[in-house]
Amino acid sequence: MSDYLTRQNIIDELEFDPRIDASRIGVTVENGVVTLTGNVSNYGQKLAAERAAARVVGVRGIAQEIQVQPAHSPANDDAEIARRALDMMRWSTMVPEGQVLVAVENGHLTLTGALQWDYQRAGAESAIEHIPGVTGVTNLIELKPRVSQIDLKANIDSAMRRRADLDHEAIRTIVTGNRVILEGHVNSWNGRTIAEQAARSTSGVTSVDNRIMVSARHPVEAARSK
Repeated sequence: MSDYLTRQNIIDELEFDPRIDASRIGVTVENGVVTLTGNVSNYGQKLAAERAAARVVGVRGIAQEIQVQPAHSPANDDAEIARRALDMMRWSTMVPEGQVLVAVENGHLTLTGALQWDYQRAGAESAIEHIPGVTGVTNLIELKPRVSQIDLKANIDSAMRRRADLDHEAIRTIVTGNRVILEGHVNSWNGRTIAEQAARSTSGVTSVDNRIMVSARHPVEAARSK
């Protein structure tokens, strides 16, 4: 797929998503690598734009350069943002209460603490991404799983096989302790993300090194066509 067509499809996807003001976002594509520029009013829109681009066929990588410029409001001071962040995590079913600490400086949130599961760490971040005034998030939450490691690789491979939109045969899983390395090829950036999410959601995984390559036609597909 040409860069021109990929760019147009991304623009269409941005305009299709009601959460995004596409008129404030610039898109360039070179060899399948997308650069997003411009400014948005909140951090949630920035993430939504990146996720929209990732869904488009032909995207091989994303450079995120969108700036968050929240509207000035007395409610956007750091103390208020911190209070709202703690409230949002307390209301989330994925985040154990009292396990995550929040620091805010000029609208940028830093999360620290220790949790058992990677989905909890991701849940803490997603719970706060739409708070007014947030300009960015640094997630420093540590993972300290208490579950025993019983054939972690098999559990990850099973999770990938359950994903209908993922060709698990093209992905290789390497497990070292609680660390997972993913290798292989998929035909979309979204497929690469789905594979990583499957690994991160597996009990006992503390980190994922995603080395999966995105190509229009990966080796498994080529072999099937012969």
